Amino acid sequence: MIANALRSMVLGSAIVLPSSVLAQVQGPAADAVRAREVAFAQTMSDRDFDAFLTFIAPEAVFFSGNQPLRGRDAVAEEWRRFFEGDEAPFSWSPDLIQVLDSGDLALSSGPVLSSTGESVGRFNSIWRKDADGRWWVVFDKGS
Repeated sequence: MIANALRSMVLGSAIVLPSSVLAQVQGPAADAVRAREVAFAQTMSDRDFDAFLTFIAPEAVFFSGNQPLRGRDAVAEEWRRFFEGDEAPFSWSPDLIQVLDSGDLALSSGPVLSSTGESVGRFNSIWRKDADGRWWVVFDKGS
């Protein structure tokens, strides 16, 4: 009986969610960010460092531990080593995308896996859409 009441509350709450909340989880902006994140991760698998850099905003801030790397050039200097060799040292994929109602700032997050497929962390990236409609990573931090 309690389980049925709980199920009704959960299902009922899903029905009354405003469409702006649902748009953050689904919809064209979230789909675009997910596609960009997947393509960004593919650059690691493809071992394509030059392509990797095309996803990063010029003024981006990536964290190496707690140390911020400011700007695409600093990120390139630190991340180049991850593209050396034939095998990617890690991979990542998004399992969470949230887009602001304004539609121009988004969070993508998901697991980071070692080359053997072991979960070693979680990435968190902030994406910003420019005036041309292109999404760029502006902040990135793993945990």
